[in-house]
Amino acid sequence: MTAAGLVAGLAACSEEEGSSGGVNLDGKRVAAMSDFKAGDQFKATEPVEFRVLYSDHPNYPVKDDWLLWSEITGRTNVKVKPTIVPMSDYEQKRSLVVGAGDAPEIIAKTYPNQEDAFVASGAILPVSDYLDLMPNLKAKIEKWKLQPELDTLRQDDGKFYLLPGVHEEPWQDYTLAFRTDELTRLGLATPKTWDEVYTVLKAIKAAHPDSYPLSDRFQGNSILNVAAPAFGATAGWGYEQARWNESTKKYEYSGAAAEYKKLVEFFHKLVAEGLMDPESFTQKDEPAIQKFATGKSFAISTNAQTIVNDYRPGLKNIPGATVAKIPVPSGPNGDVLRVTRLENGLMISAKAAESDKFVAMMQFIDWLWYSDEGAEFAKWGVKGTTYDKDASGKRALKSDIGFGGMNPDAPKKLQKDFGFQGGVFAYGGTTELLQSMFTEEEVAFQKSISGKKNLPFGPPAPFSDTEREQATLWETPLKDLTTQATLQFILGDRDLSTWDAYVKELDGKGMGQYVQLVNSAYERYKQKNG
Repeated sequence: MTAAGLVAGLAACSEEEGSSGGVNLDGKRVAAMSDFKAGDQFKATEPVEFRVLYSDHPNYPVKDDWLLWSEITGRTNVKVKPTIVPMSDYEQKRSLVVGAGDAPEIIAKTYPNQEDAFVASGAILPVSDYLDLMPNLKAKIEKWKLQPELDTLRQDDGKFYLLPGVHEEPWQDYTLAFRTDELTRLGLATPKTWDEVYTVLKAIKAAHPDSYPLSDRFQGNSILNVAAPAFGATAGWGYEQARWNESTKKYEYSGAAAEYKKLVEFFHKLVAEGLMDPESFTQKDEPAIQKFATGKSFAISTNAQTIVNDYRPGLKNIPGATVAKIPVPSGPNGDVLRVTRLENGLMISAKAAESDKFVAMMQFIDWLWYSDEGAEFAKWGVKGTTYDKDASGKRALKSDIGFGGMNPDAPKKLQKDFGFQGGVFAYGGTTELLQSMFTEEEVAFQKSISGKKNLPFGPPAPFSDTEREQATLWETPLKDLTTQATLQFILGDRDLSTWDAYVKELDGKGMGQYVQLVNSAYERYKQKNG
């Protein structure tokens, strides 16, 4: 859909006072504010309770006495009742409760496209029909020009079923970390391209012949995801089976593309020359961290928090050891990133729309997840209690409260002891708010990659219910084969000269029919929606 089309749709939604997206809301405004606008403090006109499916993080398990809960109630007149699920079981439990029709009204911690499986059953709401109830989200869609990202969520009916977290600007967190003291000792410059990463690893190998300079964590999913855009591919965590080819204006199978082969060849070279630990793709995180901490490796995948929480503490036993992120390297496809501004978000149970308090619930969601004030509250907590804010707008945690690189030795923790900056409520928002908790080092890293081109995502190609069933039959065996062969090629267990045979194997698993199905869905959506 075009941006103008979405604007027109939003305007049409507000024409009829009692409806939203053609849905009658009569009798569903109990406790709702009569004139709720962007920037307003939401407060229900009478006490209400809303249930949230809550992913419980083991590092900061939920507590009944968190300040988060009482402060939400004090500000909004809403009591949040969490249905607590351990993070390790969250996806499975979510599928079970949604499928059984027993889900809480608000189903949190859902990443874009995870909602696809629940659309056909009618168990979740087409939330795009209700945007007129959410003035803060609407304002951000328009101001930040988020329509292209939202279009990637649209289903065959032209609607989307996930309320995503939204960022003002693309945000890249993951990259490689290097032992910077070792780079300095060997006279090596920080690598800026993947070819330079290879050269630096080779120099470290020459200085430490018995080492694997790079021994990675995340079972290879991070480094492949970070490197893939620079090679024109998708891989690792970001792997997408259908890849949009801008030249042909068609989708093709990602794991068979020439660009994907180049990516695989590069990592095969690292392993074959002893520059990358072959266990990088199979080992748990802890062995990788230990190898880095004991000087057995000199590079590892990272994000801002793992630098602070894992690597620097681990390196304390090596005198003079220092570590830092490197800018995301460029490659054959240019100096690029491929980062969406969408974050994990919410599904809304279809049953919620039957409640007489439905409008109040949507207003509450809009305030807590999408208003600037709600986002700041969920992230920093309560001004004067957990943090201070000076006249210039700069925030600082109270000295006895720590988070990440801020006050790391403080006796209290913002997440564990107060419930703020958790994964269920605090995500998205302005770039200023996002970077307000960054260390100076992380701000510098973000500045170092700010000039990179952010690659667009492919146009919508949503499946019908019947197509989704058929696609699922192809997607699983295709992805399994691609994952297995990728690992074999990189580790040298399968010779790269057999690449064409591998592509034929993919075809035998339905690659051609699958790509044809995706392109048919794309053409149909384009005809229907423009």
